Amino acid sequence: MSGPEPTAAADLLYSEAEDDLRAAVRSLLADRCDPASTPARIEGGEAFDRELWRLLATDMGAAGLLVPEKLGGQGATAREAAVVLEELGRSVAPLPYLTSAVLAVEALLGCDTGDPEVAELLSALATAQTVGTLALPLNAAPWTAPSTTVRVTEGGALEGRAGSVADAAIADVLLVPAQGPDGYGLYAVEATGPGVTVSPLVPLDLTRPIADITLAGSRARRVAGPGAAEAAVGRALLTGAGLLASEQLGISEWCLTETVRYTRERHQFNRPVGSFQALKHRLARLWLEIVSARAAARHAADALATDSPDAPVAVAVAQSACSKVAVHAAEECVQLHGGIGMTWEHPAHLFLKRAKADELALGTPGRHRSALASLVGLPPPMTSVD
Repeated sequence: MSGPEPTAAADLLYSEAEDDLRAAVRSLLADRCDPASTPARIEGGEAFDRELWRLLATDMGAAGLLVPEKLGGQGATAREAAVVLEELGRSVAPLPYLTSAVLAVEALLGCDTGDPEVAELLSALATAQTVGTLALPLNAAPWTAPSTTVRVTEGGALEGRAGSVADAAIADVLLVPAQGPDGYGLYAVEATGPGVTVSPLVPLDLTRPIADITLAGSRARRVAGPGAAEAAVGRALLTGAGLLASEQLGISEWCLTETVRYTRERHQFNRPVGSFQALKHRLARLWLEIVSARAAARHAADALATDSPDAPVAVAVAQSACSKVAVHAAEECVQLHGGIGMTWEHPAHLFLKRAKADELALGTPGRHRSALASLVGLPPPMTSVD
């Protein structure tokens, strides 16, 4: 008797179309969002460049990669979105791609796309006419049941608060999970509507602002009811966590490339410091970590793109690995740059802060490791510091 058919191996290599997309995004970001210029832009209170967002999201169509063509998108997959996030991580770009083009879009794709209101919202997000965000804390993980403190009043309005929501201050539409009379639902709220207060917070990562949202009798449209809403939010968080690994990969690659460049140029005792054996070993170790992280991130993106049953495992592996590698790469970048790496003028601190913030976003490595153990039938780790 023959056994089950073997599962086809995932193709982790970049396709020609993905390489072309990478080249286009990298060229745009190099021209309009050089990391060296970002600190000054943040200091001037203009971190979010709406013209750059239009060029990336609308002119290049990046905002609609995950949206089917019939709904106004590009009909691409998570693999292409992962390439965009790699480049955004490499430039630590202060753009709402993860929150709007991934989390908000995936949440709506989990709803009834035949509903005209859902289809209209998806089309607006895909064409970047609207910036959206999922009104949950940035550290919400896909491995726990989504909870909310927002409730639906008898009149159908929303009351409550959602804390530490990424990109809420620049969003046009908030997708708010709320408890209604018949259970958990997902509601679309205009960010500038009556009864909506968005209070910016001081974040660790200045390139991804967070804010508290307070709803006081806010009008809302329900886009998913009980059952469907939980599934839609879970889908969004799982996809977001899987694709966040690609952003972390981009952070790691920039840090390694920049550190290698600097250690070749910096001289001590009439020799490039990069020729010292101790530094060679540190950079070689980091390169090996990044190679492994790339495989994990690509596997997660491919599993999400093909709707593989192994996607939860691939996402847990990717987040467990890529979070730590990004932080390590950023720490090495700061340290091996010496005194200049500790200054505000050098962009190394932006990458370290983004890496540390991403380590907490959409579940810590410890939560992903615990989830991974459960998914593969092993006991959870005895202890975890994260």
